[in-house]
Amino acid sequence: MDAEQSVIFGVNAILEKLKASPAEIVEILLSKGSAARLVESAAARVGIRVTYAKSALLDRLAMGQRHQGAVARVAAYHYLALDDLLDTCASPSPPQRVLILDGITDPRNLGALLRCAEGAGVTHVVIPKDRSASVTPTVIKASAGAAHHVKIYRVTNLRHAMQRLKQSGIWLVGLDVRAESSIYGRTYPERLGIVLGSEGHGMRALVRKECDFLVSIPMLGKVASLNVAVAGAVFLYEAMRQQTRQASVDNRAYQELGGIKDEN
Repeated sequence: MDAEQSVIFGVNAILEKLKASPAEIVEILLSKGSAARLVESAAARVGIRVTYAKSALLDRLAMGQRHQGAVARVAAYHYLALDDLLDTCASPSPPQRVLILDGITDPRNLGALLRCAEGAGVTHVVIPKDRSASVTPTVIKASAGAAHHVKIYRVTNLRHAMQRLKQSGIWLVGLDVRAESSIYGRTYPERLGIVLGSEGHGMRALVRKECDFLVSIPMLGKVASLNVAVAGAVFLYEAMRQQTRQASVDNRAYQELGGIKDEN
């Protein structure tokens, strides 16, 4: 395979790629089955032909992983640079939420976090180049294709990136099991970076020091912590809940002050 190409596999991953960036699809290979027909129909709507192939070829391309009878050759994943994010932060409509991941090494955890982030409206994700999973076919499948809808910035020095984000007006909150403050006891600023540490060890000390404040998830059972993808989901949706609630409060206040009535 060309060095500038990769593969993705799984029905949802390919369907989302067809929605997000069909021009990056080089070829779609399918085996017979109802799931493959869903991909074929979606591909036809955007003018991409599919080829039916033997399952053995799909197994080899998917490296033996479960592909649901659908594999696509695509352009290699394109990471963005930190400067791209900083430029966005300086725009009139800056990102309100950024997810910062300090050394997530399990591809399935990374995929699950991308899926949760996209679902919670967080479309900017920062990861380090070293000691971190990269965006692989396994990550894309685990994200159910959400990886196609988020922007991922890969940086050489995560601590330096966090410092520059703070300089651009982003507040940083780290999720740390030892923190005394609960995620439910804080009101989060509009421009927020959510920092999660690695599986097993959490955030590195230098990364933890760059956070403006730390919070933890209350635990009532005997197990002291959650899987990082589960913990990230809990935190992302609490931040989304607060953001949505604040938007609703602001809208009501605007109406009470004589603003235009919200027709929704």
